[in-house]
Amino acid sequence: MDRILFYRTQDLHGYMSNFSAHRVFLKGKTWRTTEHYFQAQKFADTEFEEQLRLIESPMKVAQAGRDRKKPLRKDWEEVKEQIMLEALRAKFTQHRDLREQLLATGNAELIEHTANDSYWADGGDGHGLNRLGILLMQVREELKE
Repeated sequence: MDRILFYRTQDLHGYMSNFSAHRVFLKGKTWRTTEHYFQAQKFADTEFEEQLRLIESPMKVAQAGRDRKKPLRKDWEEVKEQIMLEALRAKFTQHRDLREQLLATGNAELIEHTANDSYWADGGDGHGLNRLGILLMQVREELKE
């Protein structure tokens, strides 16, 4: 099976990154990136949700979303993958060019490749869970139908 590694937005498959500059419309609002939406949902229905939505860069919103001085929603561990899936569905249905690029990956295994994350990515050595890649492959299958 072919494998496609992605991580940096400027790389060939950088459009798969949550940091890619593709706005999504969810919950009646526009979000600069899927990273903005994902991080803000850690604080859904609080003042912090809107604060994170308005942060300029995806790197800064990621840092703000990881700040544990703010109270994380109690059900976060149970809902985080569903929220990521919701963000990815929005991204790849609201941007025709991205949908076509994702579909063009065929049946390749999609792998977020970085040592910085062993949950959403492969941990850099292939031992991570690669949950982002797996959810992208799920969205790709849904788009094929």
